[in-house]
Amino acid sequence: MGTKTHYDVIIIGGGVVGTAILRALSRLQLKIALLEKQVEIGWGTTKANSGIVHAGFHSTPGTWKAKLCVRGNAMFEQLSDELDVPFWQNGLMMVARTKEEEETLRHYYQQGLENKVTGMEMLDAEATHRLEPNLAPEISLALRAPSGGVVAPFELAMAQAENATANGAQVQTGLRVEDISHTGDEFVITTDDGNTWTSTYLVNSAGLFADEIAKICGLEIEPIIPRKGEEYLFDQSVSDLITHTIFPVPTPKSKGILVIPTAEGNLMIGPTALELPYKDDVTTTAEGLDEIFSFTQKLVPRLNRRDIIASFAGVRAGSPTGDFIFDSSHSGKAIHLRGIESPGLTAAPAIAEHVLKMLAKAGLPQKEKPDFNPRRPKVIRFKELSDAEKEQVIRENPLYAHVVCRCETITEGEIVDAIQRGARTVDGVKFRTRAGMGRCQGGFCTPHIVRILARELGVTPLEITKRGNDSQLLVAEAKEFLKGGKLHD
Repeated sequence: MGTKTHYDVIIIGGGVVGTAILRALSRLQLKIALLEKQVEIGWGTTKANSGIVHAGFHSTPGTWKAKLCVRGNAMFEQLSDELDVPFWQNGLMMVARTKEEEETLRHYYQQGLENKVTGMEMLDAEATHRLEPNLAPEISLALRAPSGGVVAPFELAMAQAENATANGAQVQTGLRVEDISHTGDEFVITTDDGNTWTSTYLVNSAGLFADEIAKICGLEIEPIIPRKGEEYLFDQSVSDLITHTIFPVPTPKSKGILVIPTAEGNLMIGPTALELPYKDDVTTTAEGLDEIFSFTQKLVPRLNRRDIIASFAGVRAGSPTGDFIFDSSHSGKAIHLRGIESPGLTAAPAIAEHVLKMLAKAGLPQKEKPDFNPRRPKVIRFKELSDAEKEQVIRENPLYAHVVCRCETITEGEIVDAIQRGARTVDGVKFRTRAGMGRCQGGFCTPHIVRILARELGVTPLEITKRGNDSQLLVAEAKEFLKGGKLHD
């Protein structure tokens, strides 16, 4: 069994919250590391997040959700600029169709005022349809919050991790935590590769599995409630149907089924909110599609099933208390984040601030680095460049002249850059570049991406997976190879 370097702080969980904490800690003169069991950062709950930056009117005043959502929202413009992450402050609308729903809207307006949400307004039917003419005609009132927006959630998590590592943090993916003990003044963490990791402080940001990590640390707690949500993505040809993120009046279990313009330019509908006894069901169903589509078509009648190009599902960590939970153990040296459900993405940078305060109270030194750089180098997004900029980029690197993903106009240069920034799988490239996210869903570009990954990583195409673990893409070829046959060119 090998032993790793001792760290001041180890974070378990590489979602959008864990990486926000990692980046915040990387500002300090500390030795820090993050352990993530998936092969890529942001592949737990974050991967299937809706990407909404909430305004704060949904949350009950006085809760952690209310305080950290509004604070987090105010941080997103600077955060997205520093990390070069797609962020669009498109505004949110909660809409009503009946007198009863109108009264509920007024309740949320007052709640937003109490939470100090800025810029909110109530719009009558005429003003609502002037801003969103494709909304259903029976919508009679809307609560509009211009401070709301949308962000690319997985790219945010990856960017936070990249910026943290550039500032000295260490990130290890593909490592599952098997055991944690506390000996003397340090935590001893055993991972499934047989190695041990030691630290003085520990942050449990394991999302759906944060309850299990907390129990390993000796806490007697309520289990997390797994809540599955299906979502459906539309072709960019219909992206102009709606500008604002459209909310119905919420249900007791969720904010409802929404129509969401994504930061990348697609419309998305969903999610469902199905409570499950297990944490790994990410299947989509005909029943889920029927529920989502029939509901959202009542909000935006011009939505058409034929324009749906992709479906996916995620399982989020429902809170047993209805609020974010910040537990601690071992005299405050272990922090456990549980039930970080919506608006956890919005609150992530503010949660990081709060965790640092908790760690400081427990004695963690917090001397800032004089050379901390908050900026991630700008990512070249070829499709967004002017003709002159494209010519310049191609002169500097001819790989940008080769379009690999035709649907999204993603070049070989962008794919190589994604691999250099950490992509190890086809989905790792996909979520960093959008290659494979267009109308054909990778039907044309996937073989080319496999070839580029194999070349850049120095492996055979047989070793390239879709998302790590047992997700090989070339199974038939592999069988032939193992039997002693020859691979086709």
